Amino acid sequence: MSSKFLDGQLGFLLLVNALVVIASLFLVGPRFVGLYNLQSMAIQLSELGLLAFGVMLAMSAGRGGIDLSGVALANLSGVIAFMLTPTFATATESPLLYCWVFAGFCLLTGLAGGLLNGALVGYAGLTPIIATLGTQMLFTGIAVGLTGGSALRLGFIEPLDDFANTSVLGIPISFGLFLAIAGVLALFLKYSSYGVRLYLLGSNDNAAKFSGIKVKRMYLITYTLAGLLASVAGVIIAARTSSVKWDYGSSYVMVAILIAVMAGVKPEGGFGRVICVLMSAIALQLMSSLFNFMAISNFFRDCAWGLLLLIFLFASKVNITDFLRLRPSPATK
Repeated sequence: MSSKFLDGQLGFLLLVNALVVIASLFLVGPRFVGLYNLQSMAIQLSELGLLAFGVMLAMSAGRGGIDLSGVALANLSGVIAFMLTPTFATATESPLLYCWVFAGFCLLTGLAGGLLNGALVGYAGLTPIIATLGTQMLFTGIAVGLTGGSALRLGFIEPLDDFANTSVLGIPISFGLFLAIAGVLALFLKYSSYGVRLYLLGSNDNAAKFSGIKVKRMYLITYTLAGLLASVAGVIIAARTSSVKWDYGSSYVMVAILIAVMAGVKPEGGFGRVICVLMSAIALQLMSSLFNFMAISNFFRDCAWGLLLLIFLFASKVNITDFLRLRPSPATK
């Protein structure tokens, strides 16, 4: 894929962001770009962006790879951390230690869930969308069983609340962490041998195999990374809501896929650019905030996301120049 296309994709996303901001200023007014609203959007963007990065990695690996289990794994990681952390630390006596242990259990759960997905796709040879649909149901079922289907309140834990709501130089800490992860991931994909192997694998898995790339291990690593990203999202969700719940973000799966597709990532694999995913996530978050200001129903919002997803999937399959190109007339044949 040419650099011209990549620049065009990024330019398109920047244009979309600019148009949404202009429309928001016209429809809502200056309060849309007020500091409080921008910080609120940044915190929510962190959750969605991390899940979208996981989807990007799975799609870049090819074989129609879409990780459907990200939100379920994020929720399960919070639930398991909530259950296990009090064994090692209490929120009242050692709140800082409690938060670190809580985050550690979240990451371990994400690691285990990602390894399971990677083993099913890489070593068992299952189709990614089917494998992750199955683990999505498995993770959700475990979370429901552990919680009885109820939300579990963490209560006020100062370090966790600070992580979710405190800003440094106007930037929420959780959003700063998200940007740091995005930067590391971008550098990792661009300059590491893993990034080269991932895009080769997604472009042509047979060529990757004959090039000496250990395909099964690549799938294992890729889906494990996606699981870890989901667990970080689980920490942010728990910190922001001061609770854990098995069905939080029920529409996040579709939105994360939409973000990746808008960013130019194709299920066929071979391409995924972090900056484009970031710009795509910002555009979706801006639209979501605009819908909130305009008191538009969540049902309409989900309908809009679904329609946008279909449009971008269709656009990724169709070359618009085929429709614009003038057909030769019979007289000229």
